[in-house]
Amino acid sequence: MNERPTHLPFDPTLTQLGFVWFLRLVAIYCIVAGIGYWAQISGYYEGMLWRFDLMPWQWKVASVSLAVLYPVAATGLWMMVSWGPVIWFVAALGETLMFTTFSRYFFYKPQIAIIHGGVALLYIAFRILLFVQKRRQAKPRR
Repeated sequence: MNERPTHLPFDPTLTQLGFVWFLRLVAIYCIVAGIGYWAQISGYYEGMLWRFDLMPWQWKVASVSLAVLYPVAATGLWMMVSWGPVIWFVAALGETLMFTTFSRYFFYKPQIAIIHGGVALLYIAFRILLFVQKRRQAKPRR
């Protein structure tokens, strides 16, 4: 008799499901941001930086770097592998510095720093909750 399991080997908690959906939403944001930078590089971007050959060198470096990093981060976040958040952090830190600290070379966009900071805080909160949950499950019951 061949019985197939009708459920997962474990029942995911609400925190685990929330974390999965959170990572997937961040992955979607990353792919959209990556497409935005690719559009800028390709010339479909309207504005003063609409052609790659006319961009200042700092924009060339930043846009190419972020156009590569964001889709890679999106892939890692969607697959929920350990390097996904690391790549996202590198891209987010670079973009945050670009639009805050180095705004005289780029633009001043504090909302980018707020978005990335909020995502980082949510990520840390989820990791802490998952850690506490795992410790509670590992404790022997008396």
